[in-house]
Amino acid sequence: MSSLLVLGGARSGKSHYAQHRAEALPGALVYLATAQAFDEEMRERIALHRGERGPRWSTVEAPLELAKAISAFSWPDTVVLVDCLTLWASNLLLAEQDVEAATQALIRAVAMAGGPVILVANEVGLGIVPDNALARRFRDIAGRMNQALAQAADGVVFVAAGLPLALK
Repeated sequence: MSSLLVLGGARSGKSHYAQHRAEALPGALVYLATAQAFDEEMRERIALHRGERGPRWSTVEAPLELAKAISAFSWPDTVVLVDCLTLWASNLLLAEQDVEAATQALIRAVAMAGGPVILVANEVGLGIVPDNALARRFRDIAGRMNQALAQAADGVVFVAAGLPLALK
């Protein structure tokens, strides 16, 4: 496996699953974090996630320049875990950047990576249709991003209630 996309809903266990998949592989572990701590709740969530990772992990913040960050850590003896693509898409949308172009750059970076890359994303299209234009636009962007990455990834796993289901 050189690339794996892990999808799931909020609190589905996808991050936990992805972390354990990464830790089962030999080599250094790099966690590319896309979250930005804009409030106390997010700072607490970030601290909790950091605390769940052991000393093998190095954490790099990459809220926007994800393709560049993957390329920077593209070594055969390094496993890269990106968590999460949904926050990354939100960051790009709020920064008024081209999400489709950034997704294509991400796909190229993953394809060129020297070691394994595990990507985590929320599946946001399983619920009700959002009631406002921005939320609908975000849902559509996230859905298209997930489809493109699923096509490009070597493997795709959907996690629900902590249980993985291999899709590809």
